[in-house]
Formats: sequence, structure tokens, C-alpha cells
Amino acid sequence: MSIVVFIIILGILILIHEFGHFLAAKKNGVLVEEFGLGFPPRLFGKKIGETLYSLNLFPIGGFVKLYGEEYHELQKTSNLKPPTSNLQQRAFAFKKPWQKVSIIVAGVLSNFLLGWIIISYLFTQGVPTPLNKVLVEKVLPDSPAKVAGLKAKDYLVRLDQDGKSYALSSPNDLTLLTQKFLGQRIILLVERDGKKIFLKLTPRKNPPKGQGPLGIVITSPFIEKKYPWYQAPVYGLIEAFKITQKIVSELLRILIQLIALQKPKVDVAGPIGIARFTGQAIKFGRNAVLELLALLSLNLAVINILPFPALDGGRFVFVVYEWITKKRINQALERNLNIIGFALLLTLAGLVTVNDIIKIYR
Repeated sequence: MSIVVFIIILGILILIHEFGHFLAAKKNGVLVEEFGLGFPPRLFGKKIGETLYSLNLFPIGGFVKLYGEEYHELQKTSNLKPPTSNLQQRAFAFKKPWQKVSIIVAGVLSNFLLGWIIISYLFTQGVPTPLNKVLVEKVLPDSPAKVAGLKAKDYLVRLDQDGKSYALSSPNDLTLLTQKFLGQRIILLVERDGKKIFLKLTPRKNPPKGQGPLGIVITSPFIEKKYPWYQAPVYGLIEAFKITQKIVSELLRILIQLIALQKPKVDVAGPIGIARFTGQAIKFGRNAVLELLALLSLNLAVINILPFPALDGGRFVFVVYEWITKKRINQALERNLNIIGFALLLTLAGLVTVNDIIKIYR
């Protein structure tokens, strides 16, 4: 079931991405020769109108083949001359730079749009919303918290020390502050049964093994909040931008760590890893699977817009270069860069897959 659902998710992501390119190409008058799901060899194909719709053997990608996508596909004469036939007018290579850009980024925008729509739908179903408090789940015996009178199900709102107040909106806030004030008297503002009380205690410098300075188990409490249909798209868009920003920041962090010859501190999952996540999501139900689909769609949008050869972002750079300089990049150079980029992407995918397999055996 995990494999079937994973293949369906992968198919949806690819279909939406390539459909964005397809619609933008049609809108700008470009001839679409083939719309393929999966990579060749071809298993099945049917020509409808002027486009061949194909299903291919390897279900790990997809493509939209545009007529005249590269200058060398048209004619060996001066390729930047105005088109001389109706067919050439429908070639991607002879379209205006802004038209090329719109076709290139359409796939990325389609993936972002899919993520936004799914997140907006999930917001109408109810999403966990943090209360910006810290919940005490357990108080360990013979601990500073036990001696001070702290109890399970207490909410920790604020920490005071030496006349300064610190709001506690997450367990991490409390963890960092207790480490900062080890061995010093602190005051906790506690909510218990609707009442507010103050408790004095001192974080231990050398707690017993398996215990923290205060001797409590804490968590971040959530409530389920549902948004009406007319508000969900607004909050869904905000959340989609937040997730996208987080993906970009993590990718930049990985890049910086690699440049500094450091081991990345973020796990990277390939197809096998994502299939395992899919299996875990299935256990939590439909909304969890939809959430995974939204996250993968936003991630695919970010990956594809990276300025790397063989990706949409790489082609975007070539078009912008041509737009600014009024000269096209050397034909052989562009083709070789795309080949090298594709080879590097395949190598990276292979390494990540091997790492996923190692994780399974471990």
C-alpha cells in the first residue's frame, strides 16, 4: 500500500508540474510535441490533436517536449533571425524572453499552487495550533520541581530571575533558560485550574542521569483550530510561504556546510525514504497523506527553481542571460552543462538512495 500511494503521489506531483509547462506553452503558442509521464522507453502513447500523450516505463519523472526547444533543433543557419514559417513561429526558441520565462516557471508555480490548495483544505479540516505555553506532563520524584510543588498538567507561562521576566512559549524556551540559570533561584508563573501561582525553585547543576535540571517532562500543548472556507486560502497562502521559506533556508544551510566541508546536519531523503514517510503518513490517515503531498509539492517547486543546469532554474538563467545580453549562450556549452547537470543529479539521487537503504538496514 505504501508503494502504491507513493507512486500515486509521485505521479500527481509530476503531472501537476508538467501540466503547468504544458498550459503555459499552449498559451504562448508553442507547439507541444509530447506530454510524457515517466521516462522512456515508452509503454503507451496516443496522439490527440498535435500532441502525443505517453506513458513511459520509469515512473520517476515526466517531461513536456516542446518544438524547437533548442536552437540547433531548427536550422543550422543564423538561429537568431526572425522565423520564416508558421511552424518556426511556434518554436520555443523563437519566442520572446518573457514568454520563455513564463513557460519555464509555470511548472514551479503549479507545484506551489498545489501545495497552497492542499494546505488551505487542511485548514478547513482542523490543524493543531500551539498555545504558546509549556505543559508539564510529569514531575519526577525528589526533584526541584517536586519540592516546589509543581504538578502534572500545570502550564508554565513565564520565568522570572533577578527582576527580569522571560515568556515561555515553547519547551525549548524553558530548556535554554534553565541551562542559563543553573544553580540560581528562579520563579515560575504557573497556570493551574484557571488560577495563577508563583513557584520558587533552583535548577540543578548536576541532575541524576536521565533527568533535567528541574526534574520535569514537558511538551508543547496544541488545540485543533478550524478555519472557515473563506479564511482558509489566506492562512493557507501564508503557511505555504512559511514552509517554502523554511525549505530555502535549510537548503542554503546544507550548501554552506558542504562548502565548509562539514557534514550536513539535515537528513536528506530520496525516493525510498519518501516511500517510508508515506507509509508512516498512511497510518495517521488521509489528512496526513495530503499534508505530505503538500510538503513534497512545495519542496519540488523550490528544488526545480534552483539555478542548476538540467533544472528549470538553470534554463531560467540561460534565458535571462540571453534577454540581457541579446546574445544566446554558446549552443555546445549549454548542451554540455545540461548533460553534466543531469549526470550530477542522477549521481546525487543514487547516493541518497543508497543512504536510505543503509538507514533501513540499521
